[in-house]
Amino acid sequence: MLFNSIDFAIFLPIVFILYWFVTDKNLKLQNFLIVAASYLFYGWWDWRFLSLILFSTIVDYTVGRQLRNEENQLKRKILLWTSILVNLGFLGFFKYYNFFLDNFVTAFAFFGQDIQANSLNIILPVGISFYTFQTLSYTIDVYKRKLEPTKDFIAFSAFVSFFPQLVAGPIERATHLLPQFYTKRTFDYSKAVDGMRQILWGLFKKIVIADNCAEFANQIFNNSADMNGSTLVLGALFFTFQIYGDFSGYSDIAIGTSRLFGFDLMRNFNFPYFSRDIAEFWRRWHISLSTWFRDYLYIPLGGSRGGTWMKVRNTFAIFIVSGFWHGANWTFIVWGALNAIYFLPLLLTNNNRNNLETVAQGKLLPSIKELSFMILTFGLTVFAWIFFRAENIGHAFSYISEIFSTSLFELPNFSSMRRALITISLTGIFLLIEWLGREGEYAIENIITFFKNNIVRWGIYIIIGLSIFIFGNFNKTEFIYFAF
Repeated sequence: MLFNSIDFAIFLPIVFILYWFVTDKNLKLQNFLIVAASYLFYGWWDWRFLSLILFSTIVDYTVGRQLRNEENQLKRKILLWTSILVNLGFLGFFKYYNFFLDNFVTAFAFFGQDIQANSLNIILPVGISFYTFQTLSYTIDVYKRKLEPTKDFIAFSAFVSFFPQLVAGPIERATHLLPQFYTKRTFDYSKAVDGMRQILWGLFKKIVIADNCAEFANQIFNNSADMNGSTLVLGALFFTFQIYGDFSGYSDIAIGTSRLFGFDLMRNFNFPYFSRDIAEFWRRWHISLSTWFRDYLYIPLGGSRGGTWMKVRNTFAIFIVSGFWHGANWTFIVWGALNAIYFLPLLLTNNNRNNLETVAQGKLLPSIKELSFMILTFGLTVFAWIFFRAENIGHAFSYISEIFSTSLFELPNFSSMRRALITISLTGIFLLIEWLGREGEYAIENIITFFKNNIVRWGIYIIIGLSIFIFGNFNKTEFIYFAF
């Protein structure tokens, strides 16, 4: 079920009414309603894959219970690896089976050995990368004794399948989200209003910015051989704002929806395109995944505590694995490696934690130095996104080679250029609003709070709503990260 669909517009108020007016007297019943609603939400896409979520839930719940009273370290490790292998086994089969098979065949062909192997027509379950990592956080934290294993199967099922963030995050830690299912929730009007406000902004990002940018990004990338260099730059910029509007828009809707039900989810985006270096960018982009890899991969590998070689190795490990997490394509691996290359000079010179505060905090405009570093970081990010979006490595290099040709100095030109100018203008307005609201949790949080007059605030809501209906792209485009 898509957030930007009529189905969800009907589904959400029904669940909201049942949650607060029918099951509000019984915590376990509330949690059961969340599980039922979450399974309906996910099953709307393909009910067959509900068995994967249920099986993963049962396995990790059982492993957690067994770890509770097990003191033998060998047996504890066996239990932990049971959870890891089951979860990553499902993820590996559905997401990477054909990738490894094709590369295996190609490798043997390179040495003159032809192997006959048939790929499988595998459908990737939506959100499997997200809920797999979420439930793994539970098992790992219980193993490390950072979290008491739950005895409440319904609460644990609700944690694993919580519908607002089930299919595209944020990837919640068990230590943060699971305890929220143990305590009675009471309706908080101010929290609900804030949630609706964030949902509205998320829908604007998705329907007005991301989906309109997607139309032109797809046209340019899919026909890149016929485009000049300046048009290809424009295509890369369209994709840059498509992926940000799409993914951060989803996170805004997920976080806002959770607030309607009395839950707090972690922040997933913090205005990443205003970053002054790549390290800051990765502290602000897909925060739930970055911190997951930091805590469960980077630090266990030794983090930055060792010598230069260990720092380089661990940095490449976390970025390449992050790239591979996004999909079974060499383009994602190159994208991850490229970001590691960007990051290494900062790490090796101990400058990776220089920019911890919001840029130009308390000021209207950045300094010339800040602006220069923001433009440089943004340019490096746009360049890396070309690999992320390209169909394959060859496509990426041909795309880039045409950018760095004499045609770069020609005017952009493609069939929808006039309509694209409207999207460019809307994106410019969007960037301005994001800049003005960059010190809030989301862009319009502080802007709305600044206006005390109810008429002015409602006027802003209406303008955003009308913008969605007038300029929105209502083709029910799936969120990009559903594919990951």
